[in-house]
Amino acid sequence: MPTGIVIDAADVARMDAFWRSATRDLTDGLRLRCVPEREPKAPVKNRLHLDLAGGPDWRSEVDRLLDLGATRADIGQGDVPWDVLADPEGNEFCVLRPGHPGVLADAGLVAICLDVAEEELGVQSAFWESRSAWHSAERHDGGVRLRRDPVATVSLVMGPPAAPGAGRNRLRLEVTARDGLPGEHTDPAGNEFHLTR
Repeated sequence: MPTGIVIDAADVARMDAFWRSATRDLTDGLRLRCVPEREPKAPVKNRLHLDLAGGPDWRSEVDRLLDLGATRADIGQGDVPWDVLADPEGNEFCVLRPGHPGVLADAGLVAICLDVAEEELGVQSAFWESRSAWHSAERHDGGVRLRRDPVATVSLVMGPPAAPGAGRNRLRLEVTARDGLPGEHTDPAGNEFHLTR
């Protein structure tokens, strides 16, 4: 089952502090673990990103995140009902406004979003259901949302559009399982994930 997110970081201490504050330590039990990486982020959108709840005062939440070191990001999203920001090392994340589908909390981490091409959605959702022991909570706009249980505040959202692969993903799921060889593996679409016991 997913136990966390691994985040590559040039400055581990800074990124760890940023994400602890950004999520307010509200992660539904998932661990955000920053690991050292010398290579800077490629100038393309990550294939995995995090969504935070903006809550009723989402404008103030965006301002708080900007004060923590986030910056506004333009990934070609256009006019959407969420704000796209980037952490201090350029990793995109979204701040969802009230009423956003599937959001079950007013603060903290609410979704792990994995880009999946429409033609790969069936294979990817089956793979992640089997690896995560999370189950399909809903299908929406060509995507799938998995949850550990119906009231879990964090979901795994998969769907298009899929950003092109640009080397190793800087954010990766961490999955705990009794079977399988611990270490880094890839899902059917080539996205890396960490398997631990």
